[in-house]
Amino acid sequence: FFMKATQLEQMKEDYSSIMKTKENTSVQIEQGVERLQELKLLYREKKERYKIIGFMNDMRNHLEDLKHKMAWAVVGEMEKEIQPIKEGIRAEEGNTKKFVQKLEECQVKVNEAEEKYKAIQDRLITISEEAQALHPQCIALKADVQAKRKAVNEAEVLYNRFKTELKCLGKDDEQLRKRIEELKSSANQVSEPEKSERQRKITRLREQLKSFHDEELMIGQQVDQFQQAIYKFKEEHARLRKEDCDVKQALDAKQKQLRELKDSKTNTLKRFGPHIPAFLEAVETAYRQGHFKHKPVGPLGAFIHPKDAELTLAVESCLKSLVQAFCCDNHSDERALQLLMSKYYPHGFRPQIIVNKFQNKVYDVRHRAVQHPEFPSVLTALEIDHAVVANCLIDVRGIETILLIKSSRKAREVMQFSRPPKNCREAFTAEGDQVFERRYYSSDYLRPKFLSKDVEAEISHLEKEIENKMAQLTASQQRLYSIENEIKQNENHLHGHRRHQKELQIKIRTTNAEIADLENMEEHQSVDIRTLEDEAEENKGKMESVKKDMQQQSRKMEELKNILQVAEKNFEEMKEKIHQVEEIAGPIKDELNQADSEVENSRRRLQHYEDKHKEHLACIKRHKELLAAKEKELEEKIAQARQIYSERIEVSRTVKSLDAEMNRLREKINSENDRHGNREEIVQQFHDAKERYEDANSKVNNLKKFIRLLEEIMTQRFKIYWQFLR
Repeated sequence: FFMKATQLEQMKEDYSSIMKTKENTSVQIEQGVERLQELKLLYREKKERYKIIGFMNDMRNHLEDLKHKMAWAVVGEMEKEIQPIKEGIRAEEGNTKKFVQKLEECQVKVNEAEEKYKAIQDRLITISEEAQALHPQCIALKADVQAKRKAVNEAEVLYNRFKTELKCLGKDDEQLRKRIEELKSSANQVSEPEKSERQRKITRLREQLKSFHDEELMIGQQVDQFQQAIYKFKEEHARLRKEDCDVKQALDAKQKQLRELKDSKTNTLKRFGPHIPAFLEAVETAYRQGHFKHKPVGPLGAFIHPKDAELTLAVESCLKSLVQAFCCDNHSDERALQLLMSKYYPHGFRPQIIVNKFQNKVYDVRHRAVQHPEFPSVLTALEIDHAVVANCLIDVRGIETILLIKSSRKAREVMQFSRPPKNCREAFTAEGDQVFERRYYSSDYLRPKFLSKDVEAEISHLEKEIENKMAQLTASQQRLYSIENEIKQNENHLHGHRRHQKELQIKIRTTNAEIADLENMEEHQSVDIRTLEDEAEENKGKMESVKKDMQQQSRKMEELKNILQVAEKNFEEMKEKIHQVEEIAGPIKDELNQADSEVENSRRRLQHYEDKHKEHLACIKRHKELLAAKEKELEEKIAQARQIYSERIEVSRTVKSLDAEMNRLREKINSENDRHGNREEIVQQFHDAKERYEDANSKVNNLKKFIRLLEEIMTQRFKIYWQFLR
């Protein structure tokens, strides 16, 4: 019984242990089933993606097929391209015969035209030789005519000379006879009392004439005095007018400067000109719009500030127009700035533009700058806001080598009494004077215009200057008015004296005329009548001699005219003969010109076809070269196609459509790759999921088998247990 009880107890414990194991296994199975379900879902998902990979493989295979077709499609299209070239070459080679035939025809026409031209030319040469043979005779006859005409002209000139001389002698004879008659008639009419009366009258008139001359001399001196006075007044008037104009200009400039200074109290840029703010705004706009590679810098004076106010005038005298200058990085920007300036600056007043490569750092000029223990250089005396401005002034003006010395005496000592400091070229004084080693130039500036810091002081100074100028202008205008009155008074006196002078001159001329008339009346009686009669006889003899010579010359002239007519007739006959020959030659010349034109046209046509033939051959050559290049390229394409796919594929589609489809496939494959991931990863994930799923499934099945086995064992044990209980 004890043994039985022990066995029962053992069986009970075994049963409990088995039941616990069964429960644990059941729990594991439940967990395994859940896990298996998850793995199954994952496996299905990976399987689906794996199937998609298969579809992508199909697409890749299709893409590969398209590549094969593409390779042979390129070959096919190139063959199609080559075919028209071959046909064109065949057609052009066929046309070559036509060109050769046309050239031969043109050459025949050229030869015919040249032969015709030569025949006409020979005819013309024969006729020209005939005309040429007549020309020497014609020239000789012409020379003979000219010589005879010259002789006739000379004879005619001599005849006319005799004729003129005869006329003159006739007039002289007539005048002599009239003079003799006058003297004879007047010799008995003049009495002695009349002579005395005329003499007294002449004496009185001479005295009156002397008084007129004296008065005229005095009036002339007074006129000279008035003229000199007027000239001096006018000179002074012109000088004052010029001074007045200069003062007005200076006053306008000062007033303008005053306005600019007052405006600059609110905007310092206006000191460089009222348009500067607007101009700089335009530059900024143009820079933003991309018209400048680098924004121009300027005016340079806006970026510099003297550290010592007393040296402001010295700095301005040194920099002069550079204060208003602009700086550009390159010549392209310079041209753009010039164009912009033309809209804001009047012609001829554009500020200087300096082209200097922009740098962000000021040059290191220590090795070439002037160093002085007492006086600064322009570079060290300035605060410069922009490195570009400093570099520009260094390059253009060399401000590192210029000293600023307030005292002119000290400046002379430093620069002229001893050797100038090292690297020092020049110096400027506080008054703006420029000092060199051997020269000294006084400044044209009295006060600074652009760089002064104390604007109020400058305004006050300018207002005082304007007051002084206005007072000077008022005094000048008063003096001008006074001088104008003086000039008017003197001109009135001058006009009065000139009128009186003219009246005296008229009286003098009248008196002289009266004296001359009285004196001429006595001359008639002093002439020797006998002398005049002798002259008349001599003149008559000359007339007879000249008349005889004239008749003889007339006969000679008639003879020469007859000879000239014969010579002219011979010359005209020769000219007519030459003219007839030339008339025959005229149509022949026309024929020759026409033949020459035909030759030229034929040659031109021949040249045209030769050029065409050359072009044709060159075209064939080019096409053959193109064909050779295309065939070579075709061979390369065929070789490439065979490398891609060895067997030829007849493709009906175009390269363009194949390329488009390939691009679409590539895009689709790429998008699928992007969406689903890498193919190898997907395959690996699929196999991993499959293995895990199968492993889990196997484990669950094994556990289920184990449960069934336990149940069988439990059933068997239970039967045994009941047997023991009985």
